[in-house]
Amino acid sequence: MTQEELFKKLIAHCKEYGFIFPSSEIYDGLSAVYDYGQLGVELKNNIKTYWWDSMTKLHDNIVGIDAAIFMHPRVWEASGHVGAFNDPLIDNKDSKKRYRADVLIEDWIAKQDEKIEKECAKAAKRFGESFDKEMFVQTNGRVLEIKARRDEVNQRMADALNANDLAAVRQIILDCEIVCPISGSRNWTEVRQFNLMFSTQMGSVAEGANTVYLRPETAQGIFVNFLNVQKTGRMKIPFGIAQIGKAFRNEIVARQFIFRMREFEQMEMQFFVRPGEEMMWWNKWKETRMSWHRALGFGDENYRFHDHEKLAHYANAATDVEFNFPFGFKEVEGIHSRTDYDLGRHQQYSGKKIQYFDPETGESYVPYVVETSIGVDRMVLQVLSAAYKEEQLENGESRTVLSIPAPLAPVKVAVLPLVKKDGLQEIAMDLVHKLKFSHNVQYDEKDSIGKRYRRQDAIGTPFCVTVDHQTKEDGTVTIRERDTMKQYRVRIEELEAIVADKVGMRRLFEKLV
Repeated sequence: MTQEELFKKLIAHCKEYGFIFPSSEIYDGLSAVYDYGQLGVELKNNIKTYWWDSMTKLHDNIVGIDAAIFMHPRVWEASGHVGAFNDPLIDNKDSKKRYRADVLIEDWIAKQDEKIEKECAKAAKRFGESFDKEMFVQTNGRVLEIKARRDEVNQRMADALNANDLAAVRQIILDCEIVCPISGSRNWTEVRQFNLMFSTQMGSVAEGANTVYLRPETAQGIFVNFLNVQKTGRMKIPFGIAQIGKAFRNEIVARQFIFRMREFEQMEMQFFVRPGEEMMWWNKWKETRMSWHRALGFGDENYRFHDHEKLAHYANAATDVEFNFPFGFKEVEGIHSRTDYDLGRHQQYSGKKIQYFDPETGESYVPYVVETSIGVDRMVLQVLSAAYKEEQLENGESRTVLSIPAPLAPVKVAVLPLVKKDGLQEIAMDLVHKLKFSHNVQYDEKDSIGKRYRRQDAIGTPFCVTVDHQTKEDGTVTIRERDTMKQYRVRIEELEAIVADKVGMRRLFEKLV
């Protein structure tokens, strides 16, 4: 099965089992907008809890806020979004399809990396155990040729984007003979800039309405509240402000399911530091955030850092945490050193003094900022992509299972009476009532026990508890583990503590401290 086929199966699975639906589907949907179903919203909320608690509970100097989506229009002028929040857009004249020009080039670069990996795979097969990949990459003529071409194009793109030279961006597309995936032709328009912000009107009548924007990021709500939080919370630098909230971007090409959407949710933390210390904190937060991802247990090899070739107008350093999705390594989180750009600009545009008096140095200054910004929806997709498995069992049967980390699983435990008689249902329901105060619990009595196990595997439930006739005799139940399918009996009075230990967030947090 190809990765593309696997991804299509995952998308279908998400709809079939109530994780994610196309928005307004009865009206044929709305492009790049999705709704979270009954299981998807539980997974999403658990991811947000994992992030929020890891920030605000594990760090004494980080607090949270929830700022409004609507903000004064001058906020977006000060931040640079009105003038500079653009993507390079290009159209194919034959297919009439629109693309981000930089993404077309990035996809071409990714294909060169794939070519190098294929050359390595062929060599490994040829040389066997004696194969030295590092030496092969450094000496093989074909690989060196591909790599030189790749690096040249990568540098040209970075230079063109940094110089805002749209003609040079188009020339790279032509020189690389990049074709439209739909038409297969290279009949491209000129490249032009496209502002990503959604605007709307605020006012009682159309004539007197003001143009306001749906926020394209949550960070500015933190910056304009810097003094409010610092003074009321008596915060001392270094300290952070965290926020989870919706953001909106009119993406040129929204694709790859929920990876790139027009309405999405962010988890952002802005960490305020002394000028000159930002790079130390930037490196510290890089490692902290990578540890947060790796604690989920999806394999360290599936994560990597990718430093930005083109820096945003506010940054002096930036890197992405990338995860190996079915469609390749892509960004899930950005760690940026934003300097004093944001607070400085808001000080300039508002006319209000936005500074911090440092009691240790006796100085007042505009703090520098290190940002960690992660997409909730991309994290949902990361978890689902890593967890989705189709397994062949020893008895010849197969099963589809979501091996979601237990603390993030939408349903923590399913309670199943073996049969619908002999009082087993009543015992099972009593267990549900005991467990539901602490966990999301499902009760299921339909079909054979095997089919019920398969249903719970498919939605990622880490534990099934079966009530059978022995339960009536000795007060024990059977626990079945999702990943190993191992079964063992425990006493009913021990069940709540056992489940709490296995599905609690503490297991993840202990890996972070």
